[in-house]
Amino acid sequence: MLQWGLVGFATAALTTLPERLIAQTSNAIKTLVFDANDVGILNFALLLEELEAAVYLLALKSGKITDPKEFDYLQALGLHEATHVKFLRTVLGENVTFRTKDLSFSRAGFDAVLKDRDTLLNTAVALEDTGVHAYNGAGTSIKDPTYLLAASSIVSVEVRHSAGVRGLLNRPSTEPDSDEKVSQADLVPALNPFYGRPYDELYTPKQIIAIVSSLNIINNPITGALVA
Repeated sequence: MLQWGLVGFATAALTTLPERLIAQTSNAIKTLVFDANDVGILNFALLLEELEAAVYLLALKSGKITDPKEFDYLQALGLHEATHVKFLRTVLGENVTFRTKDLSFSRAGFDAVLKDRDTLLNTAVALEDTGVHAYNGAGTSIKDPTYLLAASSIVSVEVRHSAGVRGLLNRPSTEPDSDEKVSQADLVPALNPFYGRPYDELYTPKQIIAIVSSLNIINNPITGALVA
């Protein structure tokens, strides 16, 4: 935290991010382009962290989490995701391809996600699981050791987040087959030589975008060689 200058950022993010996530500064919606290289992969990871941060932070403001212990837990996870956003932006530096305020979120989509406690918690699980599949799938292509360190230091935290929120819902702590968003037949064999219950599935960026799009919470067109 000290090395990357993140002390104090996450606490501030809790009060500043929710408003910025919904407010649009321009009528034009930015197209997000992800190249098939290290920079594109880490910017792609940044987008997923932005989405997770948005869900947790808006969940805290929704009034649907009434249990104090659950609220404190989700607040901790929201702080983690806000810190991940800052961390990845720091690692990328001038190679960041979009700003938080460039993201156009769907109010209707978020209204649906935040309609009740179980819906928002299940959405959090879906995003956390998707993040794990994404980091593992794209991580195999990262060449820069610094970028690989950044990604690998986050993915294990995402796994613990998923297990924790599953616990709040009394769902299995590991992802059962019924929760998989990509069927075994559609997995890329080269990425999944060890497919099976003891091993996690690796999804391609294109598959990840399809899952994210199904949540209907982001308006930005997403393109580029990475997700083609």
